[in-house]
Amino acid sequence: MSEPNLFRVEDMTCGHCAKSVKAALADALPGVEVSVDVVSHEVRVAGDAAKAEAAIREAGYTPERIGA
Repeated sequence: MSEPNLFRVEDMTCGHCAKSVKAALADALPGVEVSVDVVSHEVRVAGDAAKAEAAIREAGYTPERIGA
């Protein structure tokens, strides 16, 4: 399996934000592994990076891909 994609999402600031981001990613990329850290504003997700970024944006947040 490939390395997970890492995004910084500075406007993800609370548990509700994290839940929204996780739900959006689950809808866009069913079955992929997702890790959300509100304190560091980081999201790790396996699968298609472009789909993941689009899903986070559609949820109302501003992801910045790290290490791309």
